[in-house]
Amino acid sequence: SPSHASRAPLTKILLPLSRLEDETSNVVSNHLVWLDDIQALTAETFRTDKKPDPANWEYKSLYRGNIARYKRKGGLCLGIDLKKQHIIWDSSATGKKESHKRPERYFTRSNVKLLNMDGIPVHSKSQTSPSGLSTFIPVSQLDSDACPVTTWVNPLGIYDPSTTLWLQGKGPPRHETAKQEALQESSKNVNSVLMAKVEEYNKKIRENPRDVHTWMEFVSFQDELLRGPSCYAICEGEQEVRRKSLKLILEKKLAILERAIESNPNDVELKLAKLKLCTEFWEPSALIKEWQKLVFLHPNNPELWQKYLLFCQSQFSTFTVLKVHSLYGKCLSTLAAVQDGSMVSHPILPGTEEAMLALFLQQCHFLRQAGHSEKAVSLFQALIDFTFFKPDSVKDLPTRGQVEFFEPFWDSGEPRIGEKGAKGWKAWMHQQEKGGWIVEEDADEDEEIKDKTLPKWRIWLDIECSREAKHWLPWRPDKTKKQAEEDCEDPERQVLFDDLGPSLIKLSSPDLQFQLLYSFLQFLGVPCGYSLLPSCIYVAMDDNIFDNGQSDERVLTSFDSPLSGVSGIGCMNTMNRGGNHIGHCKEGEEFIQNVFHLLLPLFSGKGKSNLSVYWLQYENSKVIQCLRTKNKKKLKSQGKKSKRLAKSLLKVPENRNSLPLWKLYAYLEWLLGNTEDARKVFDTALSMVGTVGLRNTQLCNLSLLYAELEVELLESLEGTAMSRAVHILTKLTESSSYIPYSGQVLSVNILKARKTYEHTLQDYLSESSEQISSSHLVSVAGCYALFQYLTVGIDAAVPIYRQIYGKLKGLVAQTCESLAEHTGIQDVTTALETVTLMHTNLLRYHMKASVYPLNPLRETLTEALKLYPSNQSLWQSYIKIQNKSHNASKARRFFDSVARSTKSLEPWLFAIQAEQMRKNLVETVQRVDIGEVYATIPETGLTNRIKALFEHAVQSENGTHCPLLWRMYLHFMVREQRNKERSKGLYYRALQNCPWAKVLYMDAVEYFPDQLQETLDLMTEKELRVRVPIEELELLLEV
Repeated sequence: SPSHASRAPLTKILLPLSRLEDETSNVVSNHLVWLDDIQALTAETFRTDKKPDPANWEYKSLYRGNIARYKRKGGLCLGIDLKKQHIIWDSSATGKKESHKRPERYFTRSNVKLLNMDGIPVHSKSQTSPSGLSTFIPVSQLDSDACPVTTWVNPLGIYDPSTTLWLQGKGPPRHETAKQEALQESSKNVNSVLMAKVEEYNKKIRENPRDVHTWMEFVSFQDELLRGPSCYAICEGEQEVRRKSLKLILEKKLAILERAIESNPNDVELKLAKLKLCTEFWEPSALIKEWQKLVFLHPNNPELWQKYLLFCQSQFSTFTVLKVHSLYGKCLSTLAAVQDGSMVSHPILPGTEEAMLALFLQQCHFLRQAGHSEKAVSLFQALIDFTFFKPDSVKDLPTRGQVEFFEPFWDSGEPRIGEKGAKGWKAWMHQQEKGGWIVEEDADEDEEIKDKTLPKWRIWLDIECSREAKHWLPWRPDKTKKQAEEDCEDPERQVLFDDLGPSLIKLSSPDLQFQLLYSFLQFLGVPCGYSLLPSCIYVAMDDNIFDNGQSDERVLTSFDSPLSGVSGIGCMNTMNRGGNHIGHCKEGEEFIQNVFHLLLPLFSGKGKSNLSVYWLQYENSKVIQCLRTKNKKKLKSQGKKSKRLAKSLLKVPENRNSLPLWKLYAYLEWLLGNTEDARKVFDTALSMVGTVGLRNTQLCNLSLLYAELEVELLESLEGTAMSRAVHILTKLTESSSYIPYSGQVLSVNILKARKTYEHTLQDYLSESSEQISSSHLVSVAGCYALFQYLTVGIDAAVPIYRQIYGKLKGLVAQTCESLAEHTGIQDVTTALETVTLMHTNLLRYHMKASVYPLNPLRETLTEALKLYPSNQSLWQSYIKIQNKSHNASKARRFFDSVARSTKSLEPWLFAIQAEQMRKNLVETVQRVDIGEVYATIPETGLTNRIKALFEHAVQSENGTHCPLLWRMYLHFMVREQRNKERSKGLYYRALQNCPWAKVLYMDAVEYFPDQLQETLDLMTEKELRVRVPIEELELLLEV
């Protein structure tokens, strides 16, 4: 054998040679001898070769040709105990094959499929002891020491019973066969639970095919077959793989929906779901035809119209501004016919009038975003005149008939709402019988290029933004200068009646009429506290919603309304230039003043008071903006204008006792730095009321603001019980007239005030939901909590907010159960949000003034944000406190849980903002020019995390068509990536979803300045408003 040869390296053994007897020794003495030549053979015929082989010295092993080769079949060896012994065979081939195999990760397709399989239950054959008494799980093991049974089939005892039976030609016992079949069956049927659900749905649908809810549940159930990836695990190649697997699910859903529509041919929800699925398969032209068929079959459904308009508005290939604008007119005129009863075939649905107003507001914001500001303002002018100044002689006519009478007034050239000398449609019709009147108007001013050395794209942006800010009013011919319509340099500034006639609607409800008026003021930039409906708020959202730390100076009295994200008229800037500008040019400010002067005489009581308050709030907001921008010159002039307006409004007899106006006037003086004058105004207003006390909501609000402003002036929390703020809150509870602060507060008065607050609050908490006023309860709670904070401490103030929070939360539940009116639910919900804001503001102030743990504030915010995920003020506070934390995992989990539980877009937007703030903080630390820096907050893939958040946000239902989200995404990518081609791809992707948003095109001019001509051509093709054509720009540069 080879082993013997290796032990005797000096001797070569040749097996054909043999040892001979003595008589043959002479014959074989020289060399080898053939066996045939030897006549006499003995039993042992061999010979030893004593000549050494030098190869045994030179090489480490024998020549491979002398070693017998064989192939091994299988890795086992007979005669070993498989449970205790194991043989490792060395083989270079198998090692090479294994080295090329990569270990599979948990996210590979095979492992994900394995994880989604149902587990096979395993049971122990014998239970030796009860499970409750044993401290470990026993592992059964065969007794290997037992002697194996030997038979004629199994002589060595190495075969198992199944092999022995097979060698004998027999099969296994029946009970073992049944066990194996059951095991195979359970392993095959891994989706038994899903199959059971499918059978259950099929049974329900078969028994009740009219149940639309079950059909929709069955469609949604198909998503369980395709598990989505984690929130932060999207790579470039994964999207394509996921899209292919999605197609199978979508086809299955489509088949189910077609069956459902066959059983329910008149159901709109099923047809909408089918159209939503078909966007993945069909061409835009085919989809539009299906939408047109659906709208033709259901012309009285406002929700269907709203989705149809959004679909046409977001189709880049077929989108033009005029086409979508005409669709809005067709929609509103059709719904108006349904409202009048002219369309006999389709009855009016509940909530049609509210939906018509929402569609009208959506149309106005669409025109504003597309750059057609003049048409948007004209629409508001026309509808307000059509609603509030309607002659009595046409009120009984249908909508189309009223529009026909309105057209001569609009084309007459008479002043309209907001223009100097405007008197309204009703007064014009009466005056027509007496010969009419003449109105004088002022002329506009043009702008010039300030610096011709700037790049061409920069000059275009400057002029375009300037004209957007100045020319948002429709152009009217000046009769004093004998101008005609042909004298207008820019025909787009003229608005014809054909552009707005189809969109005029009839609003009979007083609440909707006020909502229209307040929406118009909000559109002009006047803060009224009214926001768009959730169905269209995100489509109109195109401006910044983050205050960037501007509200940190005044924690308790952040009176200015939060940024809604919907930019005002005339404000169209790029992301780098910033927005949120308050105020207009001279013509715009005169327009707003004329609107208020014309509308105030129409109302009385609460309506007139609200309009006055909104007007003064607008002036105060301009003062706050001057304070933030630190423009002292403008602040001085603006302060004089605002004080003049406040005094003029308070001189009106109806407003002399209006506490909201007195409160705003005093706050204005405080903002301007006139603290003593503001205190005199506050004291005058408080002494004017008399002995009303805690029973007056407006008095509580006035006292609370006064006290909060005084608290913000305190340098420390020591001795606050004797402060002016405590005096104000104490006098509020007394039945006597208000006496100004003299420098001290008696302890007896503090004790009496605490008892009064406590009894008043308990009385309110014990009242039923019908008797209680939620706004009054919030005002009293705010005063009591601040009083306790100043006299006892923060631990005494927090339980008050907890009590009110629990009471109002119970009221919301009771109101929902009793199916009360929507307004009641809205009032309680607003009060609940206000209580939470007051609670968080007090905690933030206390943390600023002294040492206090962060956890109570964090818990309060998280509890409130779960209820109100769209409240921007709460999110602002949350990301500010989380930005101070080194550990972001808790905040990320919270953002993810809220985003999954709601359709609101705010959780996504503020999650992105929080990560960007964290990234900026890390970069600030790492860029400090002091040598080597060790960052305490490591940058662990923040860029990829932000990109993943953006991707998930733009794929959500409300984020797909949100211009602000796409602007933020594009801004981030341009700033982070040097590769402009990828950013251009994202820009075109944004246009596919928001082709109407002019701000996206203006951002592109700034990010990709070499494509100015291409961008302007695209805007012209889509009929967006271009105020400075490239030809005019070149002429201006040559002058």
